[in-house]
Amino acid sequence: MTELKKAIDQISKDRGIDRDLLVDTLEEAVRSSVIRKYGENLDVEVSYNDEQGEIEVYQFKVVVEDDDVADPAAEICLSDARAIDPNVVLDDEMGFKLTVENLGRIAAQSAKQVIIQRMRDAEQEIIYEEYKDRKGEIISGIIQRRDRTGWIINLGRTEALLPKEEQIPRERYKRGDRVQAYIIEVLPSGRGPQIIVSRTHGDYMKALFAREVPEVSDGTVKIVAVARDPGSRAKVAVISKDRDVDPVGACVGIRGSRIQNIVQELRGERIDIVVWNPEIASYAANALSPARVTRISVDEDEKALEVVVSDDQLNLAIGRKGQNVKLAAKLLGWKIDIFTESRFREANASKKFLEQLASVAEIPVDNILAAGFESMEQLAGAPDEAIDAIAGMTPSKRDDLRAALKLMGATAAAAVEEETEADAAEADAVEADAAEDAAPVQDDAPAQNDGQAGKTETGEA
Repeated sequence: MTELKKAIDQISKDRGIDRDLLVDTLEEAVRSSVIRKYGENLDVEVSYNDEQGEIEVYQFKVVVEDDDVADPAAEICLSDARAIDPNVVLDDEMGFKLTVENLGRIAAQSAKQVIIQRMRDAEQEIIYEEYKDRKGEIISGIIQRRDRTGWIINLGRTEALLPKEEQIPRERYKRGDRVQAYIIEVLPSGRGPQIIVSRTHGDYMKALFAREVPEVSDGTVKIVAVARDPGSRAKVAVISKDRDVDPVGACVGIRGSRIQNIVQELRGERIDIVVWNPEIASYAANALSPARVTRISVDEDEKALEVVVSDDQLNLAIGRKGQNVKLAAKLLGWKIDIFTESRFREANASKKFLEQLASVAEIPVDNILAAGFESMEQLAGAPDEAIDAIAGMTPSKRDDLRAALKLMGATAAAAVEEETEADAAEADAVEADAAEDAAPVQDDAPAQNDGQAGKTETGEA
């Protein structure tokens, strides 16, 4: 076996490049070198003789009359041609074998460069074919270097880019760190396939659950939606297709073993597992956990929710810097407005009074709201010009409105005073009950304490 044949077989095996593709590349490289040396007008044919293990180059010339040779590189006179082959006639093509070794140093170097470039192209094509269908997979690699766009991750045969916007905030890397990421894009490129990965994508969390939770992997538990504040907190909506399988318990695992693996991979990102529900109100109540919701009003047209919670649940519902309600809104894809019970009562009372005033003035309440008036107090303090600007308002209707405002103002004040007295009485009763509970109790039996007082169980991860 010749050295050339050995080289072709070895490169094909080591680089995983198809042998026929490598031979075609070699033939094209040699042809380019011949043309470069002898000129564009040269008619050559290059082929690889697998039995001999060598490249064969043939130059072809057209047979012309003895006095008609204009280009010796492409033509041969009839007398010279018949000296080689007596049977030739005019316009025949004759092939002459060229010796590859005679190409010269520059031509040989050119052929080498072409071969190297074609090998790179072929290798890059193989890598692209390998990764183009792996979009949506988790890959692992070594941090290699940093450039202006992000971190370059060494995957072995190729590299991936982790852009700045796809990195978890406050996560720091150094060269040599092993990192996992999620393939979001594979693009063909002149320098090789561009593999883009992410650690913040919602589907990355889905892929992590599919890897850690068998019920998610086999489709028993489905992840419906994911909302993330990467590196800080996330909400994952799940549903079970099997009544006997608890989707939350399956995702959390025994003593939180499954979810803790995901939390550690995401550098401590808290994860709330939420049960999906086809009824948007129930789904929203679950999504706002750990806050307890009192009532929810649904506006299907605007895809908006008005959520009411008790005053002591407001901070839980909103969360630190609004994180809980923002994630819930993102999970649902709906706008969420949160009210406390006290504010909700005030708003309802104001709306009720405005509706009564609109009825007295015989105009739609929406006209009053559109003019910027949201409470009875605002109307009472407004000048006549501002009230006259309400659509449908007339001087006589304004006078009726003013009269109704005086009457309803007195009624509202009385209602507030009555509610205040009722609240004070309730507070006194609670205080009396507390004092009674705190009083010493005479009991012959010794006090017992099983150590369970105040203990609660929670499913929050």
